[in-house]
Amino acid sequence: MTMEAPVDRRDFFSQLGLGTYSLVVLAGEAEAQSRAPSPADFDKIAPRDAGFAAAERHMREVLLETDVLVAGGGLAGVCAAIAAARHGARVVLVQDRSRLGGNSSSEVKMHVVGANQHTGRPGWREGGLIEELRLADAVNNPQRSWELWDLLLYDKVVSEPNITLLLETTVFSANVKDGRIAEVAARCDKSEHLYRIRAGVYCDCTGDSRLGLEAGAEMRSGREGRAELDESLAPLQPENRTLGSSILFTSRLYHNPMPFTAPAWARKITKEQLKHRPVASWEYGYWWIEWGGDHDVIGDNERIRFELLAIVMGVWDYIKNSGDFPDSRHWAMDWVGMMPGRRGSRRMLGDYLLKQQDLMQGSFPDAVAIGGWAMDGHPPEGFDRPDLPPNTVLRPPEVYEIPLRSLYSRNISNLLMAGRNISASYVAFTSARVMATCAVEGQAIGTAAAQCREARVSPRELARDAGRMAKLRQTLLRDDQTIKGLTNQDPLDLARRARVTASAESGAAKAALLLDGHVRDIPDERGDAAEVHHWAAPVDEGRAAWVELRWDRPQRIGEVQITFDSGFKRQLTLTSQEAQNVNLLRAPQPETVKDYTLLAQLADGTQRRLATVKNNFQRLKRHRFEAAEMQSVRIEVQATNGDALARIFEIRCYEVGQTISL
Repeated sequence: MTMEAPVDRRDFFSQLGLGTYSLVVLAGEAEAQSRAPSPADFDKIAPRDAGFAAAERHMREVLLETDVLVAGGGLAGVCAAIAAARHGARVVLVQDRSRLGGNSSSEVKMHVVGANQHTGRPGWREGGLIEELRLADAVNNPQRSWELWDLLLYDKVVSEPNITLLLETTVFSANVKDGRIAEVAARCDKSEHLYRIRAGVYCDCTGDSRLGLEAGAEMRSGREGRAELDESLAPLQPENRTLGSSILFTSRLYHNPMPFTAPAWARKITKEQLKHRPVASWEYGYWWIEWGGDHDVIGDNERIRFELLAIVMGVWDYIKNSGDFPDSRHWAMDWVGMMPGRRGSRRMLGDYLLKQQDLMQGSFPDAVAIGGWAMDGHPPEGFDRPDLPPNTVLRPPEVYEIPLRSLYSRNISNLLMAGRNISASYVAFTSARVMATCAVEGQAIGTAAAQCREARVSPRELARDAGRMAKLRQTLLRDDQTIKGLTNQDPLDLARRARVTASAESGAAKAALLLDGHVRDIPDERGDAAEVHHWAAPVDEGRAAWVELRWDRPQRIGEVQITFDSGFKRQLTLTSQEAQNVNLLRAPQPETVKDYTLLAQLADGTQRRLATVKNNFQRLKRHRFEAAEMQSVRIEVQATNGDALARIFEIRCYEVGQTISL
């Protein structure tokens, strides 16, 4: 394990010369509010009158001023940018690839996993933004196209009016004054622009801590020795080695025999090398084609790419030509990744270092997200250690909490981070690195960044202020972020003062549970509800199920928020692995309410239809309308997406434009 010294990049600028949600529906509308980027949006990032930089006379220099800069467009960065933007912050999102999604994109094709451990911890699928993305992908991409997943992420980002997106743009320098980032430099060689970006808050979601590196953030890499943190999974001695990278491939079945001749540089694979790496199918593989954890995973990227491709070609050659897999005769590889999917590199240091013990039984007053993937260590040599299993796991007994103090830099006061670069030991990182966990970390820091900007405080000041911390956690909960044990305590939620009645109740799913503060059931080991926190009632053609909130005196209401059931018991991800697709539904989830009407009784006794929704598939819906004094609000469910019961977890009611204040 090595500690990396801060790097001073201030001199660069003198040499260079150098802008709330879930799903909002207005009355009578069924689709989310969005907008197409205008020509002015593109003129801002490529102004015709931009001058040339002094240091690079063919690169045009552009100054961008914003509230939040997010560096890195993987799922952590996408969720951070969307969360900050939906809470009112102007955001610049900088991504060094041509597409968003990181390892989940079509460049790598790694399926998104998280707290539910595929199906190993059923019922603990993450809520919030990552659930919104997964549900939209399942409905709009039943054919399982990775390129359409790329497009979904692009659509979500460019449809946010507060986000300026810079693709194929790399952060390469930062100007730091008094421990605070003042300005960042980024370059896009495709468009020949150098960007100077000034923000109040910065988020490093690059995975490799590139922004933190340039800013001089304290960080570490490699594996701590066992004695340092008393972690049983740590090696006896510290070492500068980590998890390796992988390259994946896909293949298809054809009508005719499909021959394969390996390149001359492909490795010659033997049965002995696959002793701990069984080949059960070959339509998608293999995470265990891993290499380079004992090298410089950043500096040796070209060597790592070559070795991984040599292993992929060798493994496919063995499948096709060894004679051990005669059923592969009609199969042919139809895609192979060219970008190594990187697992580990640098980790920044925050005010708290997440450890193995925290994952096993920790609890934090500043918890803002959950994880649940097993601590999943791999031999740094990867495929070059055929004598060892490709991974060794220790499963946390429950989902665990991730504190805000692990999501900001301890020495750069306006720098947050999310993804595989958070403040964690190597052992804790092997769990927290998976992409759904990165996504919920991203939502947490994006929301925190917006609140820091609004209150003009640093992330550390926010974390140390009990009132501000309570506001952040309640805001995340309102946005469907799961925070273990946290319930709705929002004083502005008018629904908490109401009485609830319903057309019927099914078993333990009582109408009163709509107001118990929980937005998900607590599952048992099978994923069934050990604690029920939703209302359910039968619904069929010609007979609607309804639930009503009524107040003793009229309330002025301009927004109603509804949290539906979206089948957390099942896995939901985009994957090319058939074994993982067995219980996936690439369609609207049957438990989710499909068609419903939102009605109100006004103070004068008249009835008003607030919204009519058809073909809903999202879990979290918000309806905003002209505020009025209301005696009651009723939701009438005409149909689900297949289930016999209408299910709702929570209903909230607000005046329009209110934010949580605690």
